[in-house]
Amino acid sequence: MVDITHKNTTLRTAVAQAVVSVSKPETIEAIKNDTVPKGNVFAMSKAAGLLGVKRTPDILPDCHPLPIEFTGVEYEINGLEITILFTVKTIYKTGVEVEAMHGASVVALNMYDMLKPIDKGIEIHAIKMLNKKGGKSDFKDNFRKDLKAAVVVCSDTISAGHKEDKAGKAIIEKLKSCDVSIAEYVIIPDETDAIQDKAKTYQEQSIDMVIYTGGTGLSGRDVTPEALIPILDRRIPGIEEAIRNYGQDRTPYSMLSRSVAGTIENTLVLALPGSTNGAKESMDAIFPSVLHVFRILKGARHD
Repeated sequence: MVDITHKNTTLRTAVAQAVVSVSKPETIEAIKNDTVPKGNVFAMSKAAGLLGVKRTPDILPDCHPLPIEFTGVEYEINGLEITILFTVKTIYKTGVEVEAMHGASVVALNMYDMLKPIDKGIEIHAIKMLNKKGGKSDFKDNFRKDLKAAVVVCSDTISAGHKEDKAGKAIIEKLKSCDVSIAEYVIIPDETDAIQDKAKTYQEQSIDMVIYTGGTGLSGRDVTPEALIPILDRRIPGIEEAIRNYGQDRTPYSMLSRSVAGTIENTLVLALPGSTNGAKESMDAIFPSVLHVFRILKGARHD
């Protein structure tokens, strides 16, 4: 199966259809009047669809097992055609398109099985997706393509040349994948003045975002939050919560991180963990969605 462990959980909805065609008006009348020998066609076919949709990953090997949190079945009769509308919802990391189409197919097959004793000309066709919501494409937004970022690595050991930086490079890789250009990449020691000076300088240069990595732990030299918080105009707690929540789902130590997010005028400032995995996961947690902030901070000025 495809690796979805890096994805965020969102509300996913899919609506699929299947069409059952009968060959004579008497079949439609038997369905409406509930005189089909095998029982109530709509009720029993709906029950079959509800059971079938839950078994989708048992039948299709690449489908992830996921929680089915809503299933709806509707019928529309048009002449000799019955259109099945099958809706599936979940709050999960991957969509439910296949589940919806599988459910619609099972409903149609059950209808075929119940109606074949009274109608030998039944056909099933037009099984397809009608719409889906909640995936990456819905939250992609029309993010600006002119954004610039500065990446600042805060580390005594790296700045002294005793260790190679990997966290900053992971941040840069993620930024580039989101079409954010890198205005500067620097490594500085864990010093309050140096950390503050970088943020102020980049803000004065109209850099859109300044991303720090390192110094968010609990050792005596971890001073990035203490340096940045006093110079921020506003904190953005939701970003901080999203980073820690995403990390906590992957390692129990994320609760110890003191990641910071806020603004200095129109510049977004982020302080992320210094470990490579911590930095990478933090970026995965909030990018590209966090870029929506620039529709609020600077949207009017650049429209």
